[in-house]
Amino acid sequence: MPEPLRCTGSITTRELRFSRAMIFAIEEINNSTELLPGIKLGYQIYDSCASVPVAVHVAFQLSNGLDPAFYTGDNCSQSGMVKAVVGETGSTPSISMSRIIGPFNIPQVSHFATCACLSDKQQYPSFLRTVPSDQFQAEALAKLVKHFGWTWIGAVRSDSDYGNNGMASFLDAARKEGICVEYSESFYRTHPRSRFQKVADVIRRSTAMVVVAFAAFGDLRLLLEELSLEPSPPRQWIGSEAWVTDTELLRFSFCAGAIGFGIERSVIPGLRDFLLDLSPSKVAASPVLTEFWEDAFNCRLGKSAATDERVCDGTEDIKTLQSPYTDTSQLRITNMVYKAVYAIAHAIHKAVCQKTNSTTQCDKFTKIESKEVLTQLKKVNFSRNGYDVSFDANGDPVARYELVNWQQSESGSIEMVTVGQYDASLPVGQKFRINRNLTWVDGGTQVPVSVCTDSCSPGTRKVLQKGKSICCYDCLPCPEGEISNATDSPDCFPCPKEFWPNAERDTCLPKPVEFLSYNEVLGIILATFSVGGACLAIITAAVFYRHRTSPIVRANNSELSFLLLFSLTLCFLCSLTFIGAPSEWSCMLRHTAFGITFVLCMSCVLGKTIVVLMAFKATLPGSNVMKWFGPPQQRMTVLSFTFIQVLICTTWLGLSPPFPMKNLTIYKKRIILECALGSAIGFWAVLGYIGLLSFFCFVLAVLARKLPDNFNEAKLITFSMLIFCAVWITFIPAYLSSPGKFTVAVEIFAILASSFGLILCIFAPKCFIILFKPEKNTKKHLMNKNQF
Repeated sequence: MPEPLRCTGSITTRELRFSRAMIFAIEEINNSTELLPGIKLGYQIYDSCASVPVAVHVAFQLSNGLDPAFYTGDNCSQSGMVKAVVGETGSTPSISMSRIIGPFNIPQVSHFATCACLSDKQQYPSFLRTVPSDQFQAEALAKLVKHFGWTWIGAVRSDSDYGNNGMASFLDAARKEGICVEYSESFYRTHPRSRFQKVADVIRRSTAMVVVAFAAFGDLRLLLEELSLEPSPPRQWIGSEAWVTDTELLRFSFCAGAIGFGIERSVIPGLRDFLLDLSPSKVAASPVLTEFWEDAFNCRLGKSAATDERVCDGTEDIKTLQSPYTDTSQLRITNMVYKAVYAIAHAIHKAVCQKTNSTTQCDKFTKIESKEVLTQLKKVNFSRNGYDVSFDANGDPVARYELVNWQQSESGSIEMVTVGQYDASLPVGQKFRINRNLTWVDGGTQVPVSVCTDSCSPGTRKVLQKGKSICCYDCLPCPEGEISNATDSPDCFPCPKEFWPNAERDTCLPKPVEFLSYNEVLGIILATFSVGGACLAIITAAVFYRHRTSPIVRANNSELSFLLLFSLTLCFLCSLTFIGAPSEWSCMLRHTAFGITFVLCMSCVLGKTIVVLMAFKATLPGSNVMKWFGPPQQRMTVLSFTFIQVLICTTWLGLSPPFPMKNLTIYKKRIILECALGSAIGFWAVLGYIGLLSFFCFVLAVLARKLPDNFNEAKLITFSMLIFCAVWITFIPAYLSSPGKFTVAVEIFAILASSFGLILCIFAPKCFIILFKPEKNTKKHLMNKNQF
């Protein structure tokens, strides 16, 4: 035969208060004229010793019926028949009991078994409770942790149904809130000390500031005692209702600042007087009260069994005793016991009592089954001392909690202060509220920080660290061209095409628009040279006009010279159209004006070259070639060559004209406002035609360079064509390789360089003679065979 089950350890005074509260409630009901009038409730209290085997043994006893010897002489009508059970305090013993008494439909109402698993009516059909399910508490704790921005926490739990299921619900809710757990350790009061040492070491070594403890009071007390031997770094404790409202744990000063959800604090009128009403006869009649009395006052009732033990002499005053039994300032779970008794009484009342007119009649001889009590128990809905009592379909009450904070008083002691509420019946967003300042670990007023990695600021993105939790990450700057404008952004996103990130990469700013402007140094320099060149051409024309009758002007075909100077003036001025913000009209004008004016210029140079050749041919005997290339033919030649360019430009503008565009590809951080060619063929056709004419001029000038007489300007044309061709040959690679506005600058430079080359090479020597060597400006000198 196995050894009989025995309780070990000392009595838990809080559990004693629970049992005495049940007796108090039953006596209130038995003395009531409204609830079960004329009917007395009987009871039997068992000590389960917080042991599952003992609880199972009790459950079998209850299922078999109570011993009739308990009711001898009490005139009980239904002695030995159990109608309901109040208990157990722990979830694991409650689960074991419910599996046994459930098939017999004996209702079980627990005051403190909070495991969410007990809401499963398929497994526990007769189980109800007056304390909320841990499912609500787990969700509330997760929201509490998230509210204060803690994303990196440690977790410890009782290795029991209460701790394991409660922590599982919490971790699931925490995961949905984006909270990560550094460690999750379990322990139980029966584990060896080495287990508690291991858990304590994990807490000491951890980096998480916040520790969530989903543990029973007795289990956590052993862990805190282990931690007190070698205090850990400051930790912010978050507690479940099983321990965070227990006054016995307030002695652990390193837990100051702990917060957690507790059952609502309540007031039960008359309970304190009842608890203190312990006469010597009552104490002596109860083995449990005797043990409590002897432990509380450190004495023995009756004769002492040892010489060193003091005998209680009757001077002991329980009113002066500081004990959880006498402390009614924090009636939380006690009220759950009180409500459980009243819920059962109301269910029995519904089963055996009927209200006729204004009176209630109860038949105590009516035989009721426990199943009927269970049915009525599920329907109860009443209020007692201002506290509502009802059950949902799962046998759970409405979840209401108080947020409790362990605050240090002025005297240095730690006291529990209610700082907020949680009501699951309220709409989302209104369930959780804090209405008072909290104090934190070490008495601080600043919310402690508990994160694996500090938040990534805007302008960076989170990159998870390999092999670690999602809350542990590195903050990397956003790539070039991308931003993040939120804290802890998982990704960066690119700016729109016309925008670019600021230096912090947290916002997109419009890209600066760049073009060759009159306001910048380069634009001013080029515009100055352009206007200066035009003025030089006009001054040259004025000098030629002033000396138009002089031999040197007349000898160099004055009509073509004036036309050439006019075209050069236009060449200088057309470069101004390349400066400034491109528009639709300026884009079409700049290329066509450039093309036509340069062809006009080249036509004049070509005409002058042909005139030189024809003039020397005409000096040969019998030659009358000049009559075939006189002034009318010269004008027609210039107009014909120019008309071809006009035709090319007209076709270009008609089919695919240049247009302004924003170039976003050359620079990442700037927008280049430029003129798109429209048709590249048209652009290169214009340049090609100019190049063809200049090539002809160069060939003819080379052929005429050794002709005699000082009036021969073929050498000057040759040299000007060398400069012209060199400029435009080097222009092509420079134009193709220059970025942004420098493309335009290269084109302007080519226009100005070639124009200055023409005017200086062709006209500068003549102007020098006209102005500074007038003695050479004679027909005799020009006809001299010496070098010019």
